[in-house]
Amino acid sequence: MPQRRPDIHPVLRQRWSPRSFDQQAELSNDELKSLLEAARWAPSAGNSQPWSFLLARRGDDQHRRIVRHLAPSAAAWAPAAGALIVNLCHRYVEGTDWDYSEFSVYDLGQAVAHLTIQATSMGLAVRQFRAFDKQALTTDLQVPNHWDIMTIAAVGASVAGQGAQRDRRPAHDLLWSPARKPAESEILVS
Repeated sequence: MPQRRPDIHPVLRQRWSPRSFDQQAELSNDELKSLLEAARWAPSAGNSQPWSFLLARRGDDQHRRIVRHLAPSAAAWAPAAGALIVNLCHRYVEGTDWDYSEFSVYDLGQAVAHLTIQATSMGLAVRQFRAFDKQALTTDLQVPNHWDIMTIAAVGASVAGQGAQRDRRPAHDLLWSPARKPAESEILVS
């Protein structure tokens, strides 16, 4: 008898990262505001909210600046997305090498995850990537030294008919134990 997978929210199950976006689909101001609002409400250590986003719509000057720094692998599909969002992390206290927050990268990841789930709930798709010349983009966008570009998120409508066939690691592989022996807690995810 096949095992039943645990229930998760349908939006989480529907989320996927396409490599084909509808080049005709535009993102409205309201859609973009909703995505940023979702990111704004992500949890962060000490409520520090150590993130910022540079939003570039397909066809605008910022978008052209970002696209010229994409690696060939990302340049093949990312420019078609309705928007590219550069995800920045507040890494250091300005003028020092002191961590602004030791959790800032983690917190940015949560904010981008919130944005991604909001996009999925709205029928949009997000593909996060790191295939770009980070130093050149940092210089071109004049990012201050205490901020760090981590990733870019391509956001838009995916090409119709593209399936979300995905492989995931088995749930029991998610639990770590020092000897990799089955832990009692693995019963929950077997």
